[in-house]
Amino acid sequence: MNDLLDIQGLKFSWGENIVLEDISLKLDGGELVAVLGVNGAGKSTFLKCINRILLPDEGTIRINGNEVSAMDLMDLSRATSYVPQSVRTSFPLDVFDVVMLGRRPYISWLISDEDRKKVSDTLSYLGLEEFAFRRFDKLSGGERQRVVIAKAVAQDPLLFLLDEPTSDLDLQNQISTMKSISSIVYDGTFRKSAIIAIHDINIAARFATRIVLLHEGRIIADGSPPEVLTEENIATVFRVSCDIITNHEEGGYLRVIVKDEIQD
Repeated sequence: MNDLLDIQGLKFSWGENIVLEDISLKLDGGELVAVLGVNGAGKSTFLKCINRILLPDEGTIRINGNEVSAMDLMDLSRATSYVPQSVRTSFPLDVFDVVMLGRRPYISWLISDEDRKKVSDTLSYLGLEEFAFRRFDKLSGGERQRVVIAKAVAQDPLLFLLDEPTSDLDLQNQISTMKSISSIVYDGTFRKSAIIAIHDINIAARFATRIVLLHEGRIIADGSPPEVLTEENIATVFRVSCDIITNHEEGGYLRVIVKDEIQD
């Protein structure tokens, strides 16, 4: 059986500046992978290479055994959905219609009852029913972010690519959104995975099954949160000292408490 995602020898650069080098990664269905690193580490670039927004200099990327560079746009859109870090576009549409845009890879001529049901179910699942017939361009930044995530869910891909999906959300909606994404990924009836570029170490530790640590364009650690989130790794990448606590009362996930910056 093919891996859901298989990346081998990925390299990307802007001119002379190498952003990513020798990136290799495999993942199967049911994995939620958090990609951590400092600003400029290449997290967003990594996601954009996977779904062909950016073209790598070297390497291969396969989804379900299919070479991404050879996939047509509709097949790629059925395989991956992408949520950018910030939502700059203000669609002059109702929220329901914006989420319906996620169904575009499946619509040939007319929108079906199945498409409408998928959008309705998605809005309900993410707690957005009250927004359905509000204008998208009248929403706050955080509300727009939640709608764009709903659009990605309605797209029903094999692989979600989420770039800082909680950055514009308040604390309550950060948790509820991550719980929703997690439940989609971890539901055994679906063979779905998500890769989330994120800066919040504690959200990553709580919700991810696996953490990839990017440093100076390379993966320096890849494994479960306890394997990757060590004091040494955090010091190397983020240049801070910290204490790491295992919260046994709330699911056993790690909590990283930053103490101070490390002086060179």
